[in-house]
This record gives sequence, C-alpha cells and structure tokens, in this order.
Amino acid sequence: MDVKRRVVVAMSGGVDSSVTAALLKEQGHEVVGMTMQIWDYSQYTDKHGETFGSCCSLDDVYDARRVAEQLDIPFYVINFERQFKQQVIDRFCDDYLTGLTPNPCVLCNQVLKFELLMRKARELEAEFLATGHYARILPTEDGGYALHKGIDGDKDQSYFLFTLTKEQMALVRFPLGGMTKEEVRGHAARFHLRVAEKAESQDICFVPDGDYVRFLEEERQLDDCAGPIIHVAGQVLGQHQGYYRYTVGQRKGLGIGWSEPLYVVRIDAANKTVIVGEKQHLLCREMIVGSCRWSMEPPQRPFATNCRIRYRQHEQPAQVVPLTDGRVKVTFAIPQSGVTPGQAAVFYQGDRVLGGGWIQ
Repeated sequence: MDVKRRVVVAMSGGVDSSVTAALLKEQGHEVVGMTMQIWDYSQYTDKHGETFGSCCSLDDVYDARRVAEQLDIPFYVINFERQFKQQVIDRFCDDYLTGLTPNPCVLCNQVLKFELLMRKARELEAEFLATGHYARILPTEDGGYALHKGIDGDKDQSYFLFTLTKEQMALVRFPLGGMTKEEVRGHAARFHLRVAEKAESQDICFVPDGDYVRFLEEERQLDDCAGPIIHVAGQVLGQHQGYYRYTVGQRKGLGIGWSEPLYVVRIDAANKTVIVGEKQHLLCREMIVGSCRWSMEPPQRPFATNCRIRYRQHEQPAQVVPLTDGRVKVTFAIPQSGVTPGQAAVFYQGDRVLGGGWIQ
C-alpha cells in the first residue's frame, strides 16, 4: 500500500495485530484501531474459581486500547457478543450435539472479522481492513486476488481463511504475511510496544481451559445422552455418559478394555452411539466436503490438488470430483487417519489456496 490510505486494524491486544497497526502507522497511513468484544468471561470460572483469561478477553481489550494510545491512533471497541453467541457459540454446541467436531476459528474469521468488522470499517470510510494474520493476498493474472500461505510455515494461518471471497480479498491486507514470527517480535521491540513479550493463546477463546465438555454442559441441558460404545465389528464393549464427550481419533478416556489400543472411529449422535476400532479403522481414502468456498471459478470437472484436513497437518495429494449438488468428493492418494466430520478441508496449489469446505 504505497499510497496513503485510511485503514482499520483489527486489534486483538496481541503482538501480531499491534505490530500490524504500528507498521501501517509508520508507513504514513491513517490507522484506526478496532477491537471486537465478543465474549463475557466474567460469567465463567476455572476449576479453582478463578475468572478465565484468554484471547479476546477483557484484558486483551485493555492491552489493545493501551497500544492504540501509545501509537496515538483512534480506537473503538465494537460489541459483537450477541452475534458471536448466535453465529459461533451456538453453532459450536449444535455441531458437537450432532456428532461433528467443529472449528469455531474459521467461523469467527468468516462472520465476525471479514463480514461484520469489515462493515464497520466501511462505515468509517476506511479503504482496507488489516489484520495480524500470517497469510498473503496476492494479485492474479486476471486482475483479481488469491489467498496464499504465509512465509512462516510454522505460523501460516491460511487454513483458517479459506472462506475469504474475492471481493473481500480486494479490501483486506495482511502486512505480516511476508514475515516470520521472529521478525514480528523484532518489530514489536523496535516500536517498544507494551505487548512485545506477550505470550500467545493457543486455545479456543471461549474454552480457554480446553474443557469443551464442561463448556457444553454449562451451555446446554444435556440429559439423556448416554449410550453404548460399540466395536466396528458390532460387539458392545461398554457404556458412555454422553456421546458429545468423544471426538474422532480419541484414544484416551474410553474406559474399556481390549487386546489392542482402540480409537473413536465415528460418532452416531442420532443413536447416541460411539463406534470404536483399531488404528487401521481410522484410515479413510474418500470424504465428502460441502458448503465450499472457491477463490477460483467453482470446479466443473475433476482436478488434482493438495488437501489439508487439520491446521497442523501437511497437505496431502488428492483428487477432487465435483458433485451435482455443489459438494465435492475428495479421494486421497494415500488413506488419511482421523478424517473428522465438522472440520475444514482446504485445497492448495503450491502456496495458493484454491478453496475449501466442511467435511461431512
């Protein structure tokens, strides 16, 4: 962005978004800081009765405000608690209770940041919305834009951003996409940012202790969810106290004995059944992916690609076959372990994101 612009920066109170704001201010842009207040942590405590602290907490809002004051930029807090509850929390709970394993970070990016926050940025007549994501948006030969991986392979967040439309990509900037985390920390020290040494949060923001079962039970009345644990061969091995307590690939905490280690292979929510099997039963060669978003023209014929089914997984060679209802069938060259309904499947060509969808 060589020309000076008005830019809204989504400030989370962490190092990455703070450096993003500082760099854009240094480049001479008119920077406006904006923080989303999305979750009231005061109503939730950990096992010791202490209030949770996590990304997007009130402490993070305060940190973002102090960084904005340090940079001498305007700063706004936008309350999206209702929208976050409806679009992310409720979907998270619904997915678990229908036997899926949700990925709320993708939804938060899609709905909160790049739809609602983008709308607020446009109301302020900003030309761009900038975030601290480790990803790149590069121009294409046809005059459009495409999403690419961040340079830092350990921090690349393109997997969480596959829902970006071509129209949104024209209005979004990721200044850190061409940097490593070490370089970003260096900029934070250079700007003397008060969050320069702040640790990163690795948890789902509204489940900061990682106990999603506890969260579900506090959010929903979960009576009558008990049922059988059944081996893939049909043998009943035991009983569980709630199918929502299990996820595909889980090994620990099954509470059953067997001659070999057993893993959760499938969740049958309709029948309140947890199906388990040996490790080989986790292997899957084919899957159906729906609710797809494409940064290219929606495919009309089969094509070869690389597919990632978990954030930290390396992409795997696969063949994608479009179906008549807008979904696609994905066939892996090598069977994959733990293909999990509810998670995102993202398709790559080299560093470029072609699109993605939700594993069904």
